[in-house]
Amino acid sequence: MRLYRFLTGPDDSSFCHKVTAALNKGWLLHGSPTYAFDAEAKTMKCGQAVYKEVEGIDYDAGMKLSEF
Repeated sequence: MRLYRFLTGPDDSSFCHKVTAALNKGWLLHGSPTYAFDAEAKTMKCGQAVYKEVEGIDYDAGMKLSEF
């Protein structure tokens, strides 16, 4: 089964740590990061898609993907 997540956060070191933690849990980058300006908060936001192959488990819409 292939799992997909889209990580988001502010454009600061906390976002880098979030992506780094996912990579160290076996998630792989999918595509390039994205950036957008949040006009309400007047800050930049980041996003990065990641995926992971997991064997022996069937997908369930109720599963918490961050636990893999």
